[in-house]
Amino acid sequence: MDSLLVLVCDPAAWAALLTLVVMEIVLGIDNLIFISILSNKLPQAQRARTQRIGILLALVMRLALLGTVAWIAQLTETALTLFGHGFSWRDLILLGGGLFLVWKATSEIRHHVTHADEVSDKASSTVQLTMAAAIGQIILLDMVFSVDSIITAVGMTEHMPIMFVAVIAAVMVMLFAARPLSRFIERNPTVVMLALSFLLVIGMTLIAEGFGSHVPKAYIYAAMAFSAFVEAMNMLVRRAKAKRAAGVAQ
Repeated sequence: MDSLLVLVCDPAAWAALLTLVVMEIVLGIDNLIFISILSNKLPQAQRARTQRIGILLALVMRLALLGTVAWIAQLTETALTLFGHGFSWRDLILLGGGLFLVWKATSEIRHHVTHADEVSDKASSTVQLTMAAAIGQIILLDMVFSVDSIITAVGMTEHMPIMFVAVIAAVMVMLFAARPLSRFIERNPTVVMLALSFLLVIGMTLIAEGFGSHVPKAYIYAAMAFSAFVEAMNMLVRRAKAKRAAGVAQ
């Protein structure tokens, strides 16, 4: 209890908490995009429930991993050596998650390209997932992103209460943002391709990290933000053209 009071009264602890919350929210964007895209392939009645389950599972995994900090630290130690290069368990997890994410993104991009002219519900229903399959895929990526998130948290602060509060705050933000993001992606089909491209980049980044090549996250998210800005401008142009066309028709 005394240690908690010391942290509450320590400005450095508050600064560390704020920094870690922001970092965890940024790292959670990848997770949230994947959950939103995957849940949109489910029937309308199951989407919100699947999103909540996926995000709450992410919270459970992160808190469980925080309870095993000593084990998490061991994940960064070399566990396998191939062709003179050492791989830790974290590297192998990131490699597996990155490969899965690249496969998932490319398969979804291929579907959207080959079915671009099909607008009927029957055409789209052939690729809809079951709720159990969607949650299974979400759990797999939750594990990958959770390991990366917790290792980042452990590297930024040594205070467990700060880690717990930051993780809970970040996941709560994900929980409230999931439904609006899912609806936005559903209403704007061109955004789906952009989001899938983001997942492809994230997957390649995870693979690079797994091979020991550190990719600064700031560069990745700056490129994603710029791409989103360009797409927002395109959406405004399309809406303006639609309004002018409607005015002429009247």
